Amino acid sequence: MMLAEVEEIVFEEEEKEMLSFNHSYICLQLIRQLLENPAIEPLPELTLDIEKGITPDISIYPKESVKPNFLRDFVRFPEMPILAIEVISASQNIQDLLDKASKLVSFGIKAVWTIEPFGRTIFVTTDKGEEIFHNQEIESERIKVDFKKIFDGHSD
Repeated sequence: MMLAEVEEIVFEEEEKEMLSFNHSYICLQLIRQLLENPAIEPLPELTLDIEKGITPDISIYPKESVKPNFLRDFVRFPEMPILAIEVISASQNIQDLLDKASKLVSFGIKAVWTIEPFGRTIFVTTDKGEEIFHNQEIESERIKVDFKKIFDGHSD
């Protein structure tokens, strides 16, 4: 394999991992709303101890179960969240993220929200299957987010 071919493959891999402005904005707005719920802790980009490590955009835990130990850290967190959230970026494939959602549920996560910004669509995956919602308030495991506030460009 020539050096140019290797560089192209590396560039393609880096490009796949790039997250977009809309992805970052939606994650921020989600966390803002989630922090209004005093019973939970939304943790961004936490790698879970599933296979070689799976990292949802946001993992939500009951507040009482989040007790950091600053003398000992986890590279792969062993406890599963009650809810995981994935936001599709322009460089990601929706089917891959829906497959990831199903895998997360199979490892004990109660619900996974997969957010597709272009269509303002939220796929909710649970052990009962998938449901599709559009630009509305969603609730799973007593955790609510009003997506109209996010997609309309403000969260107040």
